[in-house]
Amino acid sequence: MTRQMKSPGDILDEVTERVGRAVPGGVGEDVRRNIRGALQASLDRIGLVTREELEVQEAVLRRTRQRLQDLEQQVTALEGRLLKE
Repeated sequence: MTRQMKSPGDILDEVTERVGRAVPGGVGEDVRRNIRGALQASLDRIGLVTREELEVQEAVLRRTRQRLQDLEQQVTALEGRLLKE
């Protein structure tokens, strides 16, 4: 069973909602906004990526590694041909 990953926005909403509920009275909304802003700024600074972005980059890396391996084999074959001449 595959579990759906939460988006960074969903995580921010959940965290700020929980913090807002923990703060008494009417300051909850104000605190929620401030915490959301601080969390968003922190996440932006550390450069988190989504699962989808990670998977795309993994696929690019796999293709690049395969291409490099193919090119290395071609170079080896060409070197072998040159040495025979």
